Amino acid sequence: MILSEQPGPVFVLQSRAMPESDNVFLTLSASFADHPERCCLRCPGAADWSYAQIDTLSGRMASALLQRARPGDRVLVQTQKSPEGVALYLACLRAGLVLVPLNTAYTDAELAYFREDAQPALEVNDAALQQLCLEACHYDCAETAQVSGDAVAAILYTSGTTGKPKGAMLSHGNLASNAVSLHTLWRFEKGDVLLHALPIFHVHGLFVALNTAFINGSTILFLPAFSVEAVLQALPEASVMMGVPTFYTRLLASDAFSASHYAHMRLFISGSAPLTEQTFTSFERRTGHRILERYGMSETGMISSNPVTGDRLPGSVGFALPDVQIRISDQEGATLPPGEIGLVEVTGPNVFQGYWRKPDKTRAEFRQDGFFITGDLGYLGDDGRLTLVGREKDLIISGGLNIYPKEVEQCLDTLPGIEESAVIGVPHSDFGEAIIAVCVSDDVLDQNALNDAIASRLARFKHPRAYIQQDALPRNTMGKVQKSALRERYRDWFLDGNAV
Repeated sequence: MILSEQPGPVFVLQSRAMPESDNVFLTLSASFADHPERCCLRCPGAADWSYAQIDTLSGRMASALLQRARPGDRVLVQTQKSPEGVALYLACLRAGLVLVPLNTAYTDAELAYFREDAQPALEVNDAALQQLCLEACHYDCAETAQVSGDAVAAILYTSGTTGKPKGAMLSHGNLASNAVSLHTLWRFEKGDVLLHALPIFHVHGLFVALNTAFINGSTILFLPAFSVEAVLQALPEASVMMGVPTFYTRLLASDAFSASHYAHMRLFISGSAPLTEQTFTSFERRTGHRILERYGMSETGMISSNPVTGDRLPGSVGFALPDVQIRISDQEGATLPPGEIGLVEVTGPNVFQGYWRKPDKTRAEFRQDGFFITGDLGYLGDDGRLTLVGREKDLIISGGLNIYPKEVEQCLDTLPGIEESAVIGVPHSDFGEAIIAVCVSDDVLDQNALNDAIASRLARFKHPRAYIQQDALPRNTMGKVQKSALRERYRDWFLDGNAV
């Protein structure tokens, strides 16, 4: 059942021809009528869903939703990945409702915060989604709501590592610009089949993967979650795969991953977390494919991408998308020249409309000329390529000197015995902050030997003052290492006298 409803009059769109609209659903669905019987979603062990079936269900769902909410209202969604969930996403778009997708791992206590902040007209869980599907059978398809390009289509809550999660408001225009640009840049073509093993409560799986495939009219191999076995079984049918770096490291660790799985693949794409040079190189050596890394975030969708044709450089996230501008600035907002590290700032049709109910925070994150301050640190090459070196909050200042964790991590990750590392700064009585390297390794870590191994590549002030072995690094659902958890765990390491 629908869990809650916001008081207010019933609003139903009349069945009539609608004026011109900037509703992103019109962009995504333009190709649906050209191939209604083509498979849209192919789920393991279940019947295929055609484009006609998804289109019809989403239209009827939109009518059912509009019995309880009006355009502009929020719909809080926490459901398992399913074709019905995809139809719900499209239904919210075509009804002019604001989708608020939530991580399925959130607890009741966490949900209470989102409920209070978003003030949704409707909440939909798995049981409610099934009920909505049943109700939808009694309705005709709703007409697509007329909305402006600036109208909010979705609110995505950020991870909240520095406080309570913030709701980034993405407009119909934001989603449309990204979908069209990526479809063109990544050269989606007739017959492309997308392997989709990502969650659909996040920019990557929901907007980047689904939207580009919808515009192309592609079949989507819709896996409920990532597993090496499921991906290996699906890969022979696919031509494009989008994933996080963990997907690729796990494939490389499998002896079963062979030429029969990737010989026919056109494109492997990685995002949501940094792809190490080691993974990039190992994957190319194993498969002959250079993973295409791109860069984006909840507030902007995709910002930049390596090219489909031309060099894809390890460590680089490529060039700005069409109509997107990237610049590197210092703390005061002065633009820095190529090669100098600073704050990555961006403007363009992809940039969000602000944070939900947080005007002060919105103002603080934008420059006067409209550039959004991403919080990432990086530099531009002479050719305009962007390279990221970490998050601003991850920057370590030890003895007054700036240390970029990624530089140290890249060095450590090449050493024998270290699978991966996370470099953090924690309080130190003498230096203010000192470096700890948390390493995944089966070996006993010898600080002197490790520092000797990197001595020719890193200045002494960049050497970790402690190495800590862990079986795994903490990650969020998109595979990004949670350094805030490591900083909290080891914040008293030097204060307790463990090392100098």
